[in-house]
Amino acid sequence: MMMHESGRVPMPAIRVRPDGEWELLSGKGATVSTMEIDAPVAGRALVVVVDDRTAHGGVDSLGPLVTELLTEAGFLVDASVSVSADEVEIRNALNTAVIGGVDLVISVGGTGMSPRDVTPEATEEVLDRVLPGISEALRSSGLASGSLDAGLSRGLAGVSGSTLVVNLPGSRAAIRDGMATLGPLASRVIDELSGLAE
Repeated sequence: MMMHESGRVPMPAIRVRPDGEWELLSGKGATVSTMEIDAPVAGRALVVVVDDRTAHGGVDSLGPLVTELLTEAGFLVDASVSVSADEVEIRNALNTAVIGGVDLVISVGGTGMSPRDVTPEATEEVLDRVLPGISEALRSSGLASGSLDAGLSRGLAGVSGSTLVVNLPGSRAAIRDGMATLGPLASRVIDELSGLAE
């Protein structure tokens, strides 16, 4: 993995604009914030926040939360990417992460029932294999903990190439519960994909 002198890891198809903002080249108006490197334990990850407000300069409060939880779980988070609630932009962000070789991509938001909630549709086009057990576990644990957003989520989980892709709802409670549930499942899938599982 190549590192810049600043200690940051660049993702493919991401560049720094002249104004200093990061930009996902394959998506319109997508913005990216990078994270400092710690020693990777569980693998590399990327976060995709689906929210029209953050993609157009609003405050992203969910990306840092997911990044913190992934870091606590031992992942090296390459970046947190904010995209609009648009199928093409979401699909491009997910494909960029897969091509970049990360082990895990977590998307946040866009899993509900409104017409703008298109994350599952975009994700379905990226996946080679669906892992319904992970999605069911996330919904079940979310409901058990009182998160209706998690219980009603249409989010998917599956594998694209050698990358695990998981959709989480865009609420803090659903994210916290979802990440706690996802941890051991993601580790097992990543181990199997890399040939480390017994």
